[in-house]
Amino acid sequence: MKEQELLQIIIAILAMTIISGFNELISFDISSLGLLLLFSFIIICGNILGKKIIALQLDSNVQHELWQWKRFGFRPAWHLKKSIPMGIILPIFFTIFTLGYFKIFTFLTYETRALKRRAARRFGHMSFTEMTDFHNSLIGAAGIIAVLLISFIGYWFADLSTLSKLAAYYAFFNLLPISKLDGTQIFFGSRVIYATLAAITLIFATYSILLV
Repeated sequence: MKEQELLQIIIAILAMTIISGFNELISFDISSLGLLLLFSFIIICGNILGKKIIALQLDSNVQHELWQWKRFGFRPAWHLKKSIPMGIILPIFFTIFTLGYFKIFTFLTYETRALKRRAARRFGHMSFTEMTDFHNSLIGAAGIIAVLLISFIGYWFADLSTLSKLAAYYAFFNLLPISKLDGTQIFFGSRVIYATLAAITLIFATYSILLV
């Protein structure tokens, strides 16, 4: 993992901690913030680990970065000179604007690159090195499934109910087909996989909202 990727992952974990613990931050509840930091670490790292495991199986590498917004139109010339880190700005804005009532977890995006060994093993030396959209969707789906598994496991333990909720919310927001979020990459790679994951994630998120 490159230093730049690691730094942006750490920023995402800290941002999720602040957003999920907005009320605790205001009341200076340090112990609760520490627990939320641990939960944020588990969820984001679980998502990343799931992608990286499947990426290795497909002889590829996946890199993560904060969700950046630069292009505002369909034409190539319609873009900002410098990208804006929407993965931090948007979640914090909604949290402050709604006084912590509405939280969104759209921090990271990912990009997949085929390794040289992929070409050598599958198609002959230095041939067909690009990843297909379907394979890319499998990698994104692995991350969502990993987070849903965390939510499912947390559901069975009373002390981990908050972890279960946060994981379900994280999966839900990252499945939104917006910009370069996981949902967009899964959707354009496989409509079937996207629809299946969307239905399951919606059930998890709905149940988490109703869970007391």
